[in-house]
Amino acid sequence: MSVSGAPTAGPVRPVRSFHVDLLEVRVYPDRIALGAAAASDCAAAIRGILAARPRCRMVFAAAPSQNEVLAGLRDAEGIDWPRVEAFHMDEYEGLPPGDPRRFGEFLRAALFSRVPLGRVEYLAPGAGSGNPDREADRYAALLSEAPIDLVCLGVGENGHIAFNDPGVADFRDPRTVKEAELDSACRAQQVHDGCFASLDEVPRRALTLTVPALLSGGRLFCSVPGPTKAEAVRRMLSGPVSPDCPASALRNHPACVLYLDAESAGALP
Repeated sequence: MSVSGAPTAGPVRPVRSFHVDLLEVRVYPDRIALGAAAASDCAAAIRGILAARPRCRMVFAAAPSQNEVLAGLRDAEGIDWPRVEAFHMDEYEGLPPGDPRRFGEFLRAALFSRVPLGRVEYLAPGAGSGNPDREADRYAALLSEAPIDLVCLGVGENGHIAFNDPGVADFRDPRTVKEAELDSACRAQQVHDGCFASLDEVPRRALTLTVPALLSGGRLFCSVPGPTKAEAVRRMLSGPVSPDCPASALRNHPACVLYLDAESAGALP
């Protein structure tokens, strides 16, 4: 119940829903409704997993596009957070520990420090004597301890997922975590998002979960609001499934939902 005594409204229903290959697409009127719906669905999935198994293992994206989803998860009721294990899907190289622009710090502030998670594992480029491959192997080993149940992710302006950029994303990558060089469009997005003041400040390299690692999750919740993502969404859904638009790989996942708002869906037929 709300403070006034009136029933609290549930998540808004999508204004449009359809499938592209295996991918379920839902369009909401705005990013607030999108975030509420994605968070509600994800929270229900967490509760369902914990009703059947001792723990739930999750991977999270870190980006302003995920703010509403993360806020909804913080406020979700009935989640036994001490039985949830959290990972994140990418991290810059070259930023010092504690820098608020690090993705781990973003998630710490938005969720990881605000619910009593049972376990949080941070990617830490620069660990392992500054050897990115060693840190990639360490994090891959942690991820591989047991299956990943849920992945909360987004799509980049250039169609990337995590830091798997167009043209270099490998849909059959044998690795779980790898070092990636970020293309100019990917780096420019970080400025558009307000995370960096200029392109020169954006790191050029990062560690990232690979496309197969992301798609290994049991269920995927992909939240993509805003007009700057409209062209990537159009290519993702209307073009071929190809590394030229890495997000198109989600069309082959058997349990992925793509959450759009009116703006991100604006270029669709």
